[in-house]
Amino acid sequence: MMEFTGHHIVITGASSGIGEATAEHVAALGARVTLLARRADRLEALAARLGAPAQWQAVDVADEDALGAALDAAVAQAGPIDGLFLNAGTGGTFAPAEAYPPDAFARVLAVNLLAPFHAVARVLPVMKARRRGAILVTGSLASERGMANNVAYVASKHAVLGLARAIALEAAPFGVRCNCVVPGFIETEMLSGLPHDALQQLAAKVPQGRTGSAQELAAVAAFLLSDAASHVTGQSIAVDGGLLGTLTV
Repeated sequence: MMEFTGHHIVITGASSGIGEATAEHVAALGARVTLLARRADRLEALAARLGAPAQWQAVDVADEDALGAALDAAVAQAGPIDGLFLNAGTGGTFAPAEAYPPDAFARVLAVNLLAPFHAVARVLPVMKARRRGAILVTGSLASERGMANNVAYVASKHAVLGLARAIALEAAPFGVRCNCVVPGFIETEMLSGLPHDALQQLAAKVPQGRTGSAQELAAVAAFLLSDAASHVTGQSIAVDGGLLGTLTV
């Protein structure tokens, strides 16, 4: 049975969408949850809904020092980290590769790749010493497929999948797991901002004929963070209605 009693789960990008839904899911199963994101008002409201087992800190994960301090504070307040969900991300901008702004490219890599790397480097030594722990990173369809006019996002999401696989191999002898969850067209703030016709076009590309919910993604994320997934590591698991695994004509 999947449950989190006594487990401390840290979630970045926790103020909305997938992070928020996952926090609700694991808290309902008994976890102590630390919520990290930039929007303090959203974090405070979520922590209030979750109740006493939840704490929060407003932090820009692209700031290495601030992220490290937030992770250290999480441990000081709620104990060693049993599950680390590195979910914070940014989409960057859209432009041809030759016109992509270098500062925008750097920002996307800082949030989507360097922040997970710095977080893992901070947390992994203690997980290894305790011989337990689960790390989960949020990838993308762009972890497996190319996408025109968004070179920074595609590069970062390909790279973060590689990061997860490398960490999985390094950590496996110590009882620590690392996986990558790959959202398809999930109903988040980013997707909800699209025009209705565009949403319908996206849904039509999915074999199931619909977009997915943040709660559906959260259920898979919770599984991968739990002891129920004790023999699952180094995997890229898509929650996408069959989109990556099929060919439609």
